[in-house]
Amino acid sequence: MTRKETISILVCGYAIFMLSACAGIQYPKPEDVQTGLASWYGPKFHGKTTSNQETFDMYDMTAAHRTLPFGTYVMVTNLDNDKSVSVRINDRGPFIKGRIIDVSYAAARMLDMIESGVVPVRIEVLPDQTQIGTSQRFSVQVGSFVQKSNAESLKTELRREYKSAYISIYKTSHHLFYQVRIKAEGLQDARRICHKLISDGYSAFVLEEH
Repeated sequence: MTRKETISILVCGYAIFMLSACAGIQYPKPEDVQTGLASWYGPKFHGKTTSNQETFDMYDMTAAHRTLPFGTYVMVTNLDNDKSVSVRINDRGPFIKGRIIDVSYAAARMLDMIESGVVPVRIEVLPDQTQIGTSQRFSVQVGSFVQKSNAESLKTELRREYKSAYISIYKTSHHLFYQVRIKAEGLQDARRICHKLISDGYSAFVLEEH
C-alpha cells in the first residue's frame, strides 16, 4: 500500500468517526422536558453583558441555559412548591454539575427560591413568543401554579383588594398552568399595582397580553 493510499484511508476513517460522534449528540427538542436543579443570579451580575450581548437586568424574566437558542422561552416549575414562571433564555450557564438553568433574581422571587438558592425544577420549551405585542393590554402576574387549588387560594386572597384578579390557564404540551393575574387599565396602572404588590410582600411583574 502506498503512502498516499494510507493517508486516504485514515482521512476517510476519521470522517466516519466524526459523523458517528455527531450523530450521537443529543440536542434538546422543543417538545422535551428537562428536570434538574436551578439556581439564580442577581446583584453580582446586574448590568454586565450576557452571552447574547444584552445587558443583564436582574429584574427581567430571563435565564441562562447551556444549549437552548437565545430567545427561547421556557416554563420553569419549582418542584418543591409547584410555582412556575416563564423566562427567556439570553445567557449561557450554569456550569455546575447537576444544574440545568440559572434564572434571574426576578424569576427566582416568583419561584420562591431566593432563600434556598438551589431547587429541583422542570423546564419546558414554550412555543415562539417573540411577536411584538399590539394589543396594549396589560396585567400583573402574581403567581403561576400547577395545582389549581393554589391558584384559587391566591386569587381569593388578592380579590379582597383587587376585584379584577383572575386565573388565566396556560397549556403546554405536557402541563396546565394556572396563572393568577390582575387586570390593569394600562401600563401605568399595571406598574402601580405591581409596585404595591411587591411592597406588600408579593412577587409580581407586569405582563403585556397578546
